[in-house]
This record gives sequence, C-alpha cells and structure tokens, in this order.
Amino acid sequence: MKRSLVLLVVAAAALAACRVAYYPPDPTAGVRAMLDSSAAGWNARNLDKFMAAYADDPATTFVSGGHLHHGFAWIRQHYVPSFAAGAVHDSLRFTNLDVRALGDEYALGFARYELFRGDSVTSSGPFTLVVQRTSTGWRIIHDHTSEDR
Repeated sequence: MKRSLVLLVVAAAALAACRVAYYPPDPTAGVRAMLDSSAAGWNARNLDKFMAAYADDPATTFVSGGHLHHGFAWIRQHYVPSFAAGAVHDSLRFTNLDVRALGDEYALGFARYELFRGDSVTSSGPFTLVVQRTSTGWRIIHDHTSEDR
C-alpha cells in the first residue's frame, strides 16, 4: 500500500514537471491591422470604416475626459461632428503600439494617437484598449483615451 502511494506521488510529480506552459498567439499584428484600418477610415472621412474597429454592442465602453460612456451608438454619435461637412478634420495616426494577450480571445493594447495637419500635431495622447477577437477580426470593447495637456 505504501509503495503504491509513493509511486502515485512520484508519477504525479513527474506529470506536473512535464506540464507545458501555454502562451496565447501574439495578437499584435491583428490589433495593428484593425487600428490601421480605423485610421484609414478617419483619414478618408469614412465614419463607418473608422467605427468598424469598435464592437457594435451596447456594452462597449469609452472613457474620455474623465467620464465613462456606454454603447457603440454613443461612441458613434461622439464622432459624428468630426465627420460633418466643413468640420476641421485633421489626419490621424497611431504610434507606439504595445499589445499583450489576455488569453486567446482578448488583448490589452496601449498606444498613442496623433491628430496632425501638415507637420504640426494638433492633438495627441495615450490610449488603452481592451479588444476582443471576433469572427470578423479584433474589435474594441473598451477604449480609454486621454489627451496630452
């Protein structure tokens, strides 16, 4: 009986030592492609293409100016004035992207946005995203954007 118990403990220890660590696939390329497409939509004044980066869900959240807002519809409405005819509409780029997998389905992203006109940056700041892998690609489910002062 003792010998069986010892063998069982040794076998369990051997199995535990053989565990292979699991590392989810790196989501950086997919998240970068999603952001590049969104910026291209902004720069083409195509609100639908810009908004395609966000999950079309009432649970999607957006934090800006110290306030939390809920829903794809709210986020879209927030950006409508920037796309209105005659509105000042600077070009957009994203820099310093850093992405960390949070399992297979989710990732955390950090980057900076820059709005620019010619050689001048007119607005910039850091943002943090929580993104979810969907059947149509990565989508933003939480966006916390700050503007540099």
